[in-house]
Amino acid sequence: MANIDRVNVGIAQLQMKSALGFTDAVYGIGAGIFFLSYALFVLPNSFVMTRLGALKTIMIVTIGWGCVSTLTMFVRTPSAFYTLRFLLGVFEAGFYPTVVYYLSRWYPLERRSTAFSLFSSGIVISGILAYPLSGAILKFMHDVGGLSGWQWMFPLEGLPCAVLGLLVPMLLDESPEAADWLSTREKTMIAAMLEAEAPASEGQTFAQILRNPRLYALMAVYFSFAAAISVLQFWTPTIIRSLGVTDVALIGLYSAIPSAVSLIAMITIGVHTDRTRRLRESIVALAMVGAAALCLLPLASASLVLSLVLLSVAMAAQLTFIPLFWVSVPACLPGPGTANAIAAVATVGLLGGVLSPTSIGWLKTHTGSMSIGIYIFGALFAAGGLLYARTTRRVVNLRPRKV
Repeated sequence: MANIDRVNVGIAQLQMKSALGFTDAVYGIGAGIFFLSYALFVLPNSFVMTRLGALKTIMIVTIGWGCVSTLTMFVRTPSAFYTLRFLLGVFEAGFYPTVVYYLSRWYPLERRSTAFSLFSSGIVISGILAYPLSGAILKFMHDVGGLSGWQWMFPLEGLPCAVLGLLVPMLLDESPEAADWLSTREKTMIAAMLEAEAPASEGQTFAQILRNPRLYALMAVYFSFAAAISVLQFWTPTIIRSLGVTDVALIGLYSAIPSAVSLIAMITIGVHTDRTRRLRESIVALAMVGAAALCLLPLASASLVLSLVLLSVAMAAQLTFIPLFWVSVPACLPGPGTANAIAAVATVGLLGGVLSPTSIGWLKTHTGSMSIGIYIFGALFAAGGLLYARTTRRVVNLRPRKV
């Protein structure tokens, strides 16, 4: 639901821009400003989480972004659009890093790739659902009750988040120690596995982590990823329309194909990584493949089929990169400062999400093409993969699985 409320503006803009008189530059700024507020509020949300706990934090931010997304139906001016996108980023900033920290308290590193991939598959499933669902709402709800299709889309996809937020404390436990459905033996076993891999007493505080060069290298890697993934998250419907597809419902269906491919890739590669113990190699390979597919995309503009293949490969590589990268961050920066370190990496890294849609929107408005921007951010993603390979050479090494 978080990802649906984040990216549904990508298909809403097919009606919003003409109805409200927004240019591609206005849309690009609105899409990018989400990442600006996201980056600014990841770390504050992390400090809130350390006081309230993971579950209360997830509950508050889920209800918050659902309400903000709903209010987008009332947008009439660029300033209102920018304000609500900013607020959406404020609330969503607390979600993913909190869950990364939350799951790291349940799963040891050697089992974390599968767990994170399953969680992150929600992002991919949302891509499968979001575009066809949003496209159908835009088409079939248009002029119902005197409202445009895009105005119906935001409350229909935003309000369910408030309900989900209220259910969080009833469905989840804060930690293994608080889980009534685990036996004492199971709790002890989980605690022993987590302590064996990185005892907190041997790790670093957040103040010490701030002096660790590895922190800033991981920020740069995540910056390159966020810039690359934003190209596809916010511009896929526009890319498909540029290939000659005009029906908004059909654009939504075509936009879901890369997400369907990504779902299979994410879970398969996550399980394979845990089994082969090649976390670092998998992350680097995904960065290279995703970058190559993205850079080839403008060259396939004459073929809808080839473009969909490249979109699918690029999105599968980029979305699979997400959980595997976050699996490795606690291993790179272990200790009592891990939660804040995760937030710090996300904070600076996600500024790439501000740069990408904003600059591509500007380029498209002034040149009529997105090709230059796609080449730039594809190359940047490849550079991030190389930096990750160098930075994690001695720290992301999983032990062979014991038989």
